Amino acid sequence: MLTAYDPFASTSAALRALDQLTGRSGNMTARALSGMPMDAYRVGDNFVAHFDLPGVDPGSIDLSIEGNTLTVSAERSVPQVENAEWTIAERPFGSYTRQLVLGRSLDTDRLEASYHDGVLTLSIPVAEKAKARKITVNRADVPASVEARTIEGESSEDRKAVES
Repeated sequence: MLTAYDPFASTSAALRALDQLTGRSGNMTARALSGMPMDAYRVGDNFVAHFDLPGVDPGSIDLSIEGNTLTVSAERSVPQVENAEWTIAERPFGSYTRQLVLGRSLDTDRLEASYHDGVLTLSIPVAEKAKARKITVNRADVPASVEARTIEGESSEDRKAVES
């Protein structure tokens, strides 16, 4: 149903390793956002995903779907405080994006999104054609009656009645 894709995963890992090598991992400055933690599961006929977006202005959240790829973008702004002399600034800020490749069995036209307490929740229903359904099996030992029809769609009884 879902394939997670983080286009910056290898870059983020390389930058973390570089920070460790240069000893910059313990600095006191705010850092750019590096990820968007997510939980995803199916409940009933819905696929649900929760994204942690603490401190994000809901107006900065952008959702888009192209083909079967869902893109979630958000921005957390740096606090602007006049005459502040920052002592510690460890909370992350900036723009970040996460892409998910959704299965074709999901009805993305009916996607619903809500944002509450720093968590973006997406609910995507399973498409009707992908839902489990019961298929009736006819008994093979009982011959099915077949009525003969002409090309015009008349049955043989209809044609006999017209000829009489």
